[in-house]
Amino acid sequence: MKEEYDFSKGERGKFYHPDAEFDIPVYLEPDIAEYIKAIASKKNTDINEIVNDWLRKNIALIQSANEKSGPPLHSDDIT
Repeated sequence: MKEEYDFSKGERGKFYHPDAEFDIPVYLEPDIAEYIKAIASKKNTDINEIVNDWLRKNIALIQSANEKSGPPLHSDDIT
């Protein structure tokens, strides 16, 4: 890196977009990644599809349990 950079001709906010959406990086443990890769390959689908499907099913299960048991679970209760 240079010791000093000249930003005198820079334009504030040039690349700022208030409605920009970003992907959330999720890092899987190697054994989990291999398991999901094998399932995705067997089903001839993308890993993202498998993970999103599982997460949706888990969310539905948690919501269903909350409806039956009373107060909602917090993220700390799930792990």
